[in-house]
Amino acid sequence: MSDALVIHIDPVEGPLWLRRRITVDGATPGSMVTLKSTTLRNGIPWSASASYLADAEGRIDLDTQTPGFGDHRSPDAMGLIWAQQPEVDGASFDITTMPAIGEISTTITAREESATGYYDHPQTCASGRTASALLVQGLREADVSREKLDAEGLHGTVFRPSGSGPYPTVIVMNGSGGGINEIRAAAYAAHGIQAVALGYFRSEGLSPYISNTALEYFEQALDYVQRNLDPLGKPALNGQSRGGELTLLLGSLYPEKIGALVAYTPSAFICGAQGAADPKEGWSGATWKLDGRPLEHLWHNNAGVTWNPWDGMQPPSRDRNIYIDGLHDRVTASSSRIAIEHFTGPVLAVSGADDRLWPAGYSARLAFATLARHGHQSQRLHLDYPYAGHAIGMPFVPSTQIYKRHPVSGIDLSTGGTPQGNAEASADSFAQTCNFLIRSLAQTDTRESR
Repeated sequence: MSDALVIHIDPVEGPLWLRRRITVDGATPGSMVTLKSTTLRNGIPWSASASYLADAEGRIDLDTQTPGFGDHRSPDAMGLIWAQQPEVDGASFDITTMPAIGEISTTITAREESATGYYDHPQTCASGRTASALLVQGLREADVSREKLDAEGLHGTVFRPSGSGPYPTVIVMNGSGGGINEIRAAAYAAHGIQAVALGYFRSEGLSPYISNTALEYFEQALDYVQRNLDPLGKPALNGQSRGGELTLLLGSLYPEKIGALVAYTPSAFICGAQGAADPKEGWSGATWKLDGRPLEHLWHNNAGVTWNPWDGMQPPSRDRNIYIDGLHDRVTASSSRIAIEHFTGPVLAVSGADDRLWPAGYSARLAFATLARHGHQSQRLHLDYPYAGHAIGMPFVPSTQIYKRHPVSGIDLSTGGTPQGNAEASADSFAQTCNFLIRSLAQTDTRESR
């Protein structure tokens, strides 16, 4: 046994999305060692802890050993990050609206629990020694450029990889919380994918609400990227939640301008403005408009809908779901269906089987079945995670905010899934999405003459 308790983090510094290895050496053999992470997020400490049994050499490997106690119970060093919870009730943290500037530092501490050790061996008795180390997650790689997009009425941020183009290119769009998702765009750029984090509401110069968003804005963004950013082939779209719905919708309207679709937790139907609505319009007001006219949506005079969860109303019975009720009016459902069969390029959909906000998995399967019936020849990839919910996002950030308050409506809601299920889905889907975009856009470019 060493005289010193030591935490090893490999690597200490790296980008947000990089998995780290964490080990402990020098512990008393057979002792219980508690590791704790603490991170300041929006000025509030977030923390997670887990306790491990040191082996006969006084070593702990967080990726191979299962905690005996703690905030997570899986062999995963990054559990000390994704299992974090705020130490102040009601605090929240949203990585999707942060600027990709600077870094997030986490302090990892280790403490031998006093008097633990092999109880049949008097010499192995822990005295309560401690150690600490720092884990640093950068929000943007040093060789990725970040430039504000404020041209032709567009609002966002452009992230370019190092080296010379053309690059596979994707436009990234947030969901009903609005804002600009710089972190995801910066992460794509670090993987060789040029990314435009595009705001369309609830950011500077734009409406605070999603209601009556003009779809011509996104057509303009597609044209701007094609003219000015030298994409490899056609740009792809990547949207989350309402942005996932928007991704499928734009693919149906502008298929000739788009190279691939990546829809995280999407809807296969156009929905009303719901929780991100302008209060003057209400939850059942229009979300999208085209040529100055609102598009038909699932909540417009829907005969099957008699209640409204976005005003805090409870379902009439435990087996009632607003999205299922909405489908009972076949005329309205048919007229609000997204005609995804118009899109011929590659499509990736990501969903969680325990999504509590809307049936994204059902929507993805419905959309893919429609594509198949219409002879779609490009790749279709559906990543459906059994223990994840609606909040599948970036890897290695807290995934514990299952119950949260909507940032626009203020309604309390559950996004579903388990913290571990959401964390695993976020890490796996990000890696698969990067591969999908590079592969799909390179193939698109090969088929076209430049």
